[in-house]
Amino acid sequence: MSLLSFLDYAGVAVFAATGALSASRKQLDIIGFLFLAAVTGIGGGTLRDIVLGRLPVFWVLNPTYILVCCVIGVIVYFTAHLFESRYRLLIWLDAVGLAAYCVMGAAKGLAATGSPTVAIVTGTLTATFGGILRDMISNEPSVLLRPEIYVTAALIGACVFVAANATAMPLFLASALGVTAAFVVRGGALWFGWTIPGYRPRPGRHPDDVM
Repeated sequence: MSLLSFLDYAGVAVFAATGALSASRKQLDIIGFLFLAAVTGIGGGTLRDIVLGRLPVFWVLNPTYILVCCVIGVIVYFTAHLFESRYRLLIWLDAVGLAAYCVMGAAKGLAATGSPTVAIVTGTLTATFGGILRDMISNEPSVLLRPEIYVTAALIGACVFVAANATAMPLFLASALGVTAAFVVRGGALWFGWTIPGYRPRPGRHPDDVM
């Protein structure tokens, strides 16, 4: 199995686990586990393939990805109760999936178009869209609305991978740098509460000043 294939399956499996853990927090039945695992696991990659015009999308061409999601969903269904804090496990697994998927998504975007800009966009979308879907469907506070860094971590990981790849660095080393950068930023956000300053509204001008 190639490195990118490994990152692809790893990203799908880890995101599927976060979807199934979200189902456990909502006390859903086994079908709910399978559904959330699949939607979260393949959501980001599906959007990536649609954006790149790669149709049919990856899991239609290779249904093994769906099977991976289902297996993970069943495993989590029978083991979720063993973990003291499922939410903490969910967010850290999400960080691992984000780190793997931002590099894999960037690599696929780069291979399809040759454009570093497109690669960074596809890497970011691949790594974040599944988690966004998971939170929307399970009615959890969206990762986009949480104060700590999320999308930025995927963006940084994709940028590091693309920059390293542009220097003709070996693929495994460029991938390792991208994965590490994304995980360190996201992990730091979770552990230390790193944030980016948000927008602060300013007092409006008096109507007379506009005239």
